[in-house]
Amino acid sequence: MSASRPDNMLLALRPVIATDASVADAPDTPGYFLHHTLRPVLKLQNELLLAVVADFVRDHRVPLATAATTDQQRLLTDLLTRNTKLRYTVVGLVTGLFITEELGIYRRHRAELNRRLLELATRRVQDQAAAVAELSITD
Repeated sequence: MSASRPDNMLLALRPVIATDASVADAPDTPGYFLHHTLRPVLKLQNELLLAVVADFVRDHRVPLATAATTDQQRLLTDLLTRNTKLRYTVVGLVTGLFITEELGIYRRHRAELNRRLLELATRRVQDQAAAVAELSITD
């Protein structure tokens, strides 16, 4: 007997995010996926995302806590764009919460969706740079 994905339970975990009514992308397009899957999953995973980035900041001895706000954002951007291991970890944090149907869409548009996912994650981390800095100096 094979176990199946708990799609309904995964969907129930996601926060509802208001989307722009003018977004009329077809359900299997990257634009639709961005608003209806990536954004809610990233919001759901926000605390974990910040903690994972903070661990990488600490492990790589990035001087985030002592940097000015603009420098914090630059340091985080550099970390999220240059560290392949962190990028794969962030992608895994999100894709692990896809339902079966979304996984099929993701597989068809993987390159585009990874680019969008990492852009959203980077923006989210930059907007919460102070929280990441705090997490990076505490255990």
